[in-house]
Amino acid sequence: MSGYGFHMDPIRTAVKYSLIPLRTVVQLGELFVESGREIPPPPERTQAATKRRTPARKRTSPQATQTPKDLDDVALARKVEKLAYRRWVLGLWKHRATVARSQAQRPPHRSQWICIHRYEGSWADPGAPYYGGLQMDVEFQRTYGIEIYRAKGTADHWTALEQMWVAERAYRTRGFWPWPNTARYCGLL
Repeated sequence: MSGYGFHMDPIRTAVKYSLIPLRTVVQLGELFVESGREIPPPPERTQAATKRRTPARKRTSPQATQTPKDLDDVALARKVEKLAYRRWVLGLWKHRATVARSQAQRPPHRSQWICIHRYEGSWADPGAPYYGGLQMDVEFQRTYGIEIYRAKGTADHWTALEQMWVAERAYRTRGFWPWPNTARYCGLL
């Protein structure tokens, strides 16, 4: 393969440097994948194949001047562009998911919630009427964490992060006032 100027990925190299027409690249790539053989050298292009323009004085659309084979090449190029775009979008969303996951691991007031937790109880504290490490009552859980409450039950069944994020929702409207004594011990009020 190195005799033809191809190195790691022959299809990507051929398209990048426009060594051969796109249709031929796809056909050669399919042959390469199926047979495992070397890719033959690119076919020679004649001058007649490269001159496909209409006179400059006529204003016609590019599609009107293309032959059916050219239209197939255009459709094939669009298909490859769509595939490349889809791969780019997939990579973008994978990156966004990674960023979102890392942000979800760090609630904005994490250290404050840890401090409150030290004075409140175990993350799995099942003692009614207050549950979990931040000692949330059922009404509090239903108001600020209804999705988790429906899925898992009371806060003693939630993870520490889930409890902190529900508390974060409450913080946006109420601050640290649902925990008046422990928030004072932590210097938050």
